[in-house]
Amino acid sequence: MPADHPIPDGPSAEPADYAEPVDSAESAVELPPTGYRVLLPSEWAQIPLRHGTEDAVRRILDEAYARIPADAPRDKITPYKRELERRFRASVAEAQRGKGLDLYLPVKPMGDFNVGASILVSEAVVPRRPGQPPSTSEPTEVAVQLLSRDGRDGVADADLSSGEIDGALAVRREHIADAAPDKGAELASRRVEYILSVPADPDRWFVAAFSTVGGGDPRDELAEALVEWFDAVMANFRWSRP
Repeated sequence: MPADHPIPDGPSAEPADYAEPVDSAESAVELPPTGYRVLLPSEWAQIPLRHGTEDAVRRILDEAYARIPADAPRDKITPYKRELERRFRASVAEAQRGKGLDLYLPVKPMGDFNVGASILVSEAVVPRRPGQPPSTSEPTEVAVQLLSRDGRDGVADADLSSGEIDGALAVRREHIADAAPDKGAELASRRVEYILSVPADPDRWFVAAFSTVGGGDPRDELAEALVEWFDAVMANFRWSRP
């Protein structure tokens, strides 16, 4: 499912007037990307979290209801629909509380089973007072600090690595999150987070956070396979450029 998804615009400036021609090579300025592109199977759906959320939720629920067998008992259909909508809307609301940009969920079975997984896309901004120069910290240190600041702290035994994706520094963190029934997480989950520096905008970072319960155990073979799949998704991540 390749598609361009917008990200909020960064600072912009009006073009200046020049009395004399300027060499195009010298005047070329890299602009921040206007969005991003990911490739996902058709079983996954995108729910935008800032605009158009209700339309997307309604469409996905209607498609799910349409897949209910016509001969299903009437007395069971209504409770099923009610619980399906409750759980789905709770997931969306939780993602919105985290100030996400987009939520991706598998809304159709993949093969013979339903996948318990999600991808939440958000952004992080380095706080800086007006006129304050860019931080002298290593970019990877800034990325880890942002992960912690955004409510992902308290992670023990995390696997941390860094590299580059589509010309941007990328930091990857993987860990097991304990179950948290009070927050709606009945099972432990495997988490993989990628945080990418936004090109030409050093204060902004793009975060893609994947979570799966696997087959009920975040360390089982299904969880391993899904983590490998998400790594492949991010390896093919691309910015949308103006």
